Amino acid sequence: MTDLRTVLGEAVGTAFAAEGVDPGLARVTASDRPDLADFQSNGALAAAKALKSNPRDLAARVAARLQSDPRFTAVDVAGPGFINLTLANDALAARASEVAADEARAGASPVASPRKVVIDFAGPNVAKPMHVGHLRSSIIGESLKRLFRFRGDQVWGDAHFGDWGFQMGLLIVAVGDEGRAGTFMSEGDGPFPAESPVTLEDLERLYPTAAAQAKEDPAFRDRARKATAELQGGRAGYRALWAHFVAVSRTALEREFGALGVTFDLWNGESDADPLMPEMIAHLEARGLLVEDDGARVVHVARPGETRKKKLPDGGVIEAPSPPPLLVISSEGSAMYGTTDLATILDRRKAIDPDLILYVVDERQAEHFEQVFRAAYLAGYAAEGSLDHLGFGTMNGPDGKPFKTRAGGVLKLHDLITMAVDKARERLREARLGDDLPEAEFEAIAHKVAVAALKFADLSNSRTTSYVFDLDRFMSFEGKTGPYLLYQAVRIKSLLRKGADQGAQPGAIAIAEPAERDLALTLDAFSQAVAEAYDKRMPHVVAEHAYRLAQSFSKFYAACPVLIAPDAATRASRLALSQAALNQLETALGLLGIDTPERM
Repeated sequence: MTDLRTVLGEAVGTAFAAEGVDPGLARVTASDRPDLADFQSNGALAAAKALKSNPRDLAARVAARLQSDPRFTAVDVAGPGFINLTLANDALAARASEVAADEARAGASPVASPRKVVIDFAGPNVAKPMHVGHLRSSIIGESLKRLFRFRGDQVWGDAHFGDWGFQMGLLIVAVGDEGRAGTFMSEGDGPFPAESPVTLEDLERLYPTAAAQAKEDPAFRDRARKATAELQGGRAGYRALWAHFVAVSRTALEREFGALGVTFDLWNGESDADPLMPEMIAHLEARGLLVEDDGARVVHVARPGETRKKKLPDGGVIEAPSPPPLLVISSEGSAMYGTTDLATILDRRKAIDPDLILYVVDERQAEHFEQVFRAAYLAGYAAEGSLDHLGFGTMNGPDGKPFKTRAGGVLKLHDLITMAVDKARERLREARLGDDLPEAEFEAIAHKVAVAALKFADLSNSRTTSYVFDLDRFMSFEGKTGPYLLYQAVRIKSLLRKGADQGAQPGAIAIAEPAERDLALTLDAFSQAVAEAYDKRMPHVVAEHAYRLAQSFSKFYAACPVLIAPDAATRASRLALSQAALNQLETALGLLGIDTPERM
């Protein structure tokens, strides 16, 4: 199944070739002036320049070759050589019928060559509650996972669980100091208790206290470092206690991710890469990549001549390598954050051998990932260009700074979701939506409205931009919001149910009215929107299409009576257009991770 822009591009390309012009120049796009035409091609301008001929004359000759094509009602030349293409109603009806029949893909085309793709997103940590800083990575990563899978790729979503390193040593010492660890602190091989000595609340309380103490108390910090080293060295009691930390944290995290409709195929932690460390270090040494640097061991990743200005503590400025070397082993002998990321790439190559790994992580980590990726390419762990950091902006408060609570603290994700659900209940009741529904169904709808508001507010913005968090605006049932799109979907479902109750069913599609033409053209545009979102790794393109589709259907619904259409054939056609619009709208929302209720 091919969208109209592609099909028409081939037709115009054939006409260009017949005039001795490169058909690759015959790119067709949606018209900049929908009041004049449906599509346009500006290729004659570039072609005429190459041929040193008049672009309007060339455009006229190309247009003449297209005049006999029954898919067009008009092929006109405008301005200096723009070719305007207006489609026949029958051509639009045929394409709309294809979209309507394609229940699984709603008219979108799959990729020609599917790949194996790992998407690394969310980045939760043991003992640390999810907060608003995790929201964007979770929402964007989930949407990209769905988008790449929808296009035909084999996709693994990986939480990349932060379950290793110094924070684990801090917790082990803190739990031990409270007298909770018992036999876990012994040096024997066990057995150790199967029941966790701590709850998530305990971990959330202990970690920030221990982290603060480590900054002020050198003796405590040294004990935590020793515990970290012994944990990573395989001390049985510490490993058993650590396993409880991980299990308790993961259970709570899965619950919070589940509330957002976010799932993972892999919960591989930083600990999973740890067994590969010795092999990786030896390999880096053998390749001459690991070098001594002021007591530490690093991989130089800057290319010859790449420098940047670096400020010195005394205020001076020097030219330094850019990006700086990747620190692999600290002067104290510890593996670093980048070391784990590099080992994780090696681990993924061995387990999956992906064609592409995407990292959905805050834009502020850009330099770190550039260091890691370059080291991976130098070591041969990944093909050049197969690693991509998809940075994103921040969710800000009204002051333009990253969103905080009124007290100035970081808002927990659980509390944010609770706020959104409370606001959704309030807005539903204000609009008198769901008044007659059972309590359980009303609550389920309120949750869907809340999640739709949060996700669409995020995904309707370009991934790379920041945006201001405004729950009142996000939760409106009017305008460019998630709740508005849910309401439109529910309205179409209600329309189709009423039609079925009257014995009316969707039938053959015929296009006649301007609003029908606009809806058919919008349905056709979904395939290009999905392809663009996939190629650019930008879910907002799908969000934008979903909103345009809802608007187009609203205009169609107002201009073209459906259940009281003038005749049975027209009613069946408009029901079919409505059904196609609903399927495509729900498909687009599904790619954004948004579920629609059956009613409100």
